[in-house]
Amino acid sequence: MSEILSYEEVWARTHHFDPPAIFDKVREEHPLARMAYPDGHIGWIATSHRTVREVLSDPRFSHSLEIGHFPTTKYGAPVPQFPAMPGMFIHMDPPDHTRLRRMLAGEFTVRRVAELAPHVEAVAAEQVEAMREHGAPADLLRTFAQPLVLRILSDMVGLPWEERERYADASAISHDPDGDAEESMAVFQQVGALIGETIERKRKQPGDDIISRLLAAGELTDEELGNMVALLLFAGYETTESALSVGVMALLHHPAQLAALRGDLTRVDAAVEEILRYVTVNQYETFRTALEDVEVGGELVKKGETVTVSLPAANRDPAKYGCPADLDLGRDTAGHLAFGHGIHQCVGQNLARLELRTGLRALLRAFPDLQAATPAEEVPLRTRGSVFCLKSLPVTW
Repeated sequence: MSEILSYEEVWARTHHFDPPAIFDKVREEHPLARMAYPDGHIGWIATSHRTVREVLSDPRFSHSLEIGHFPTTKYGAPVPQFPAMPGMFIHMDPPDHTRLRRMLAGEFTVRRVAELAPHVEAVAAEQVEAMREHGAPADLLRTFAQPLVLRILSDMVGLPWEERERYADASAISHDPDGDAEESMAVFQQVGALIGETIERKRKQPGDDIISRLLAAGELTDEELGNMVALLLFAGYETTESALSVGVMALLHHPAQLAALRGDLTRVDAAVEEILRYVTVNQYETFRTALEDVEVGGELVKKGETVTVSLPAANRDPAKYGCPADLDLGRDTAGHLAFGHGIHQCVGQNLARLELRTGLRALLRAFPDLQAATPAEEVPLRTRGSVFCLKSLPVTW
């Protein structure tokens, strides 16, 4: 396959669990293939596990939006190049990325996250009771996955849970490439106003939360702090609730794997890693731009060319995982790329893992006969966003 792929071809996900089928052919023939971007740039897409890791770990590639080419459209148009907003370290390079990320790293260590386990278990129990009160059938997305993840994130960051209607849907609206630009901007401004109000409250009455501790450290401007909080919300909420809901759906439609997990919930940690590999909800917006000519996988990526990496394709690479299209909870998933790789690897991955394993345990213990309420093909999907999502997940018991 020597022709240039269109970015629309690698958007063409139609299945609840599988990335676009074109990746199997592309990965085999050209692990680093030419791709035409929405703005007309001719760059690359990496699809093999080895090539993706190579690009994400090479300091000769930049994550800056000022020089990169966005691999997706937003609101029907290409995304222009622009500088990163202060505090939005996800699209910064060292040393700015290093300085800002280290301020959050301590909040998400294995030890710190382990201290949150009792609270996460309590919130999961509350949502189980909410499901019981609702009765079967229920939308697992609305009654369990979304409130569990958003409540934990809100409490940890310091956002007011009682005002969640001001920010609960912001991530989904912002990440919808087919949405309305004006609506998205209005929602972003609404969230910004809430965060600003929260910062002022925390300045006067600090609590046990990230906003209060960052204020106490005194190293950030209010603009940097506000944008960092927005980043935690927009990057940390939808990804985790989607992994949980799609993961539950995957289990419900793989009855042998579900039965094995129900029979031995001590295997939930390993099950979470396989679910993360199998569903890989982070889809299209992981890309890097060469700061100089770089040879990758036998191809020369020239200075200024952007490489999009497909995490879903890399996690289905048969050179890394045998029978990768199968959900196998007994699999050795070492090295999966669901959280990315390199210096930009997800800072909140330990929290996500805690939420996923706690949520799964709570559901399977409370509802031993939990099952899908509709056929898989009737579950509505949102396939074109940066995060692969379900729009709802009807379940019964």
